Amino acid sequence: MQAEGPRLPIEDFLELDAPIVDVRSPGEYQQGHIPGAHNLPLFTDAERAAVGTKYKQEGRQSAVQLGLELVGPKLATMAAALQAIAAPGRDGLTTGSGKTALGIHCWRGGMRSASVAWLAGTLELPVVLLEGGYKRFRHWVLAEMEKPRHLLVLGGRTGTGKTDLLLELHRRGAAVVDLEGLANHRGSSFGGLGLPPQPSNEHYENLLAFALRQCTSDGPLWLEAESAQVGRCRIPAGLWAQMGQAPAIEIQRPMDERVERLVAVYGALGQQPLREATERIARRLGPQRTTLALGAIDQSDWAEACRQMLDYYDRCYDHDLGRRSQPPRRQFDLTGLNEADAAALLLKEASGEA
Repeated sequence: MQAEGPRLPIEDFLELDAPIVDVRSPGEYQQGHIPGAHNLPLFTDAERAAVGTKYKQEGRQSAVQLGLELVGPKLATMAAALQAIAAPGRDGLTTGSGKTALGIHCWRGGMRSASVAWLAGTLELPVVLLEGGYKRFRHWVLAEMEKPRHLLVLGGRTGTGKTDLLLELHRRGAAVVDLEGLANHRGSSFGGLGLPPQPSNEHYENLLAFALRQCTSDGPLWLEAESAQVGRCRIPAGLWAQMGQAPAIEIQRPMDERVERLVAVYGALGQQPLREATERIARRLGPQRTTLALGAIDQSDWAEACRQMLDYYDRCYDHDLGRRSQPPRRQFDLTGLNEADAAALLLKEASGEA
């Protein structure tokens, strides 16, 4: 019988060009996982709970026995899944046999991952295990948030096109992390409309750590000025603190351009989602603006609805701007400029920030 395979520390494990197999339960995986990992659960959520209860009540031997009873009928299905993930021709680390190595982990790097590694060994599939499991990965994630970075924060009122500009900067080779894109949220009461569900806060941190890890250029790392929360996802404290201290560039556009951009994003979503989002901030808008905004939505007058709500969001932005430890270093009026021209202008500014 083949040995379970070497155990690698997290830094080396993440450098492997190999498929990652997460054998934790579906609920654990959903809460957070290594980005790109395949979920091949040894136990369902209910089975994991039952094994844990058995361990607490009767000890390790009884828990192992129950685990074997639960896993036995699944072995053939799991074997087929492992072979599919490691099929020749898939992207990944290959051995002389042409078979793809699998990176396997569970929560602590214990019996679950060792059991699946044993199964892979019976199929002559090469395996590497993550030392310390997903728990060690989470320590790595949180450490990534504390690393000092050369940040450059892009600010601007709602509708100035910050996200589109960041994406253009990325296309031009700048190091960019899209905080809103990773969160599936645009950062306001309307921010989740038309987007997929948000990840858990834990998985948001995982995605963010991977995005930061890929930014290895010597130039500044561009981030959008955000509140501490992007929808329900919280920017980790270490990174958030650095953003507050980083130099900022503020972009400006006239009201008509801002409204036009917002209508392009939200106008196609229809009345009901916009009405519900407006009602959620009714107390902050005030009764007069809320009435005017809802009336405009009922008439499908998206531009007028935007104008009514921008007053509130502009005040929020100005308040947050005033709380920064230092004011924006430069302000750029982008009136009439498309993303390509605006990005060229900002990259020229960034060269002076290095």
